[in-house]
Amino acid sequence: GMPALRKKSIRLTGYLEYLILELQNEHISIITPKDPEQRGCQLSIQVRNADKSLHTKLSQANVITDWRTPDVIRCAPVPLYNSFQDVYHLVNKLKVILYEY
Repeated sequence: GMPALRKKSIRLTGYLEYLILELQNEHISIITPKDPEQRGCQLSIQVRNADKSLHTKLSQANVITDWRTPDVIRCAPVPLYNSFQDVYHLVNKLKVILYEY
């Protein structure tokens, strides 16, 4: 039901937030509110000095994100069809792409 989906949503997005922060990359910051009640299931991640090629490379790696000019990708682990493993793979692919940047 909806309560279970919301609980999973909070946990998935929290896990994404945790993994992004663990990267300890000075060019990355999460600009979405920290409070789960204010952000839903998505995080807006600012990647300073990035351009839309970051979004393109993520898409080519089968990671679906949304690009916001000038330097923000939005990631939304949706509890209905995303898993914790999906979130882990997203961050690993982001890490590899940023290393190449």
